[in-house]
Amino acid sequence: MDNKNKTTILNLTKEEFVHPGNRACSGCGLSLVYRTALKALGKDTILVVPPSCLTVMQGLHPIASTKLPCVNVTFASTGAAATGVRAAMKALKKENVNVVAWAGDGGTGDIGIQALSGACERGEDIIYICYDNEAYMNTGVQRSGTTPQGVLTTTTPIKGKLQEKKDVPSIIDAHGIGYVATASAAYPLDLYDKVKKATTMSGPRYIHVHTPCPPGWSFDARFTIKIGKLAVQSGLFDLYEIIDGTFNLTGQSKKLIGKDKIPVLDYFKTQGRFKSLDEQIVKKVQDQVNAKWAQY
Repeated sequence: MDNKNKTTILNLTKEEFVHPGNRACSGCGLSLVYRTALKALGKDTILVVPPSCLTVMQGLHPIASTKLPCVNVTFASTGAAATGVRAAMKALKKENVNVVAWAGDGGTGDIGIQALSGACERGEDIIYICYDNEAYMNTGVQRSGTTPQGVLTTTTPIKGKLQEKKDVPSIIDAHGIGYVATASAAYPLDLYDKVKKATTMSGPRYIHVHTPCPPGWSFDARFTIKIGKLAVQSGLFDLYEIIDGTFNLTGQSKKLIGKDKIPVLDYFKTQGRFKSLDEQIVKKVQDQVNAKWAQY
C-alpha cells in the first residue's frame, strides 16, 4: 500500500465493533489488536474463535463485548469450522461476508495447526488472524510452540524453554497461499491496513500479530506499546507482507533497513519472563537477528 493510501489516525473509521466494557487484563495487547482489526473487517463479518484469551475477553451471549456474530469452537477445529461457515455463507448466497478465524498462538501453531494447514491446502476462502502472545496465557502461562527460547513459563519454570520459537508465518507461507502478513499490537494502523487489504482478496489469507501480554510477560501494564515497539525496533520481530510469493518489509521494519537497531538485550530486560537468560542465548539471538537483517 503506497503512502497516499495508508491509514492515519485522522482517516481511521470511527465505527466501533467492540463495546466499551470487556474482560481483558489491564494493558492487554489483544484488546487493542481486536478493536483495530474489527474496524478494518467491518460489520459483514463472522468470527470463528477457539478457547483462548479472546473468548474470555469478549464474554458470552447475551453480554458479549463484540457486536459481531461469533462461533465458539473446539481448540483443534478453528480452520475446519471456518471452512464450514464459509460453505454456509456460500449456500445462503452471502459470499460478501468476511469469515475470520481468530486464534491465539497455541490454537494456531500447536493444537489447531492441522485444521489451518488443511484449509490452506484446500484454498478455503477465509481470513485467519493469529494473535501471538507467545504462551498459553488463558490457562496460566504454559509454554507454546511460539514461546521464545529461554522464556520462563509455568511449564518451563527453571531454565526457561529449551527450544527456539516456531516460525508459524513461514510454515503457512510454505502452503503457497496468496497473502501472509505479520503485524504488531504496537503499530495498530499497520495492522489495520493489512487486515483491510486481506478483505479485498480471496482464498486463504493469514495475518500473524505480535501481541504483548503484561501478566504473562511480567511487565507493568503501562508499557505494552513500548515493549511491542522494542521487539520491532530491535529487529527481533519483523513487519512484512508476502503477496503471491513476493516478500516485502513494511512499516517500521522497512525503515530499519541499513540502520543500526536496538540491541535485543534492551528488549529482553523489559520483561521478567527473560530473567533466566544467559549471555550465550542472548548472543545467539543477536547473531540470528544480525544475520537475518544482513540478508534484507
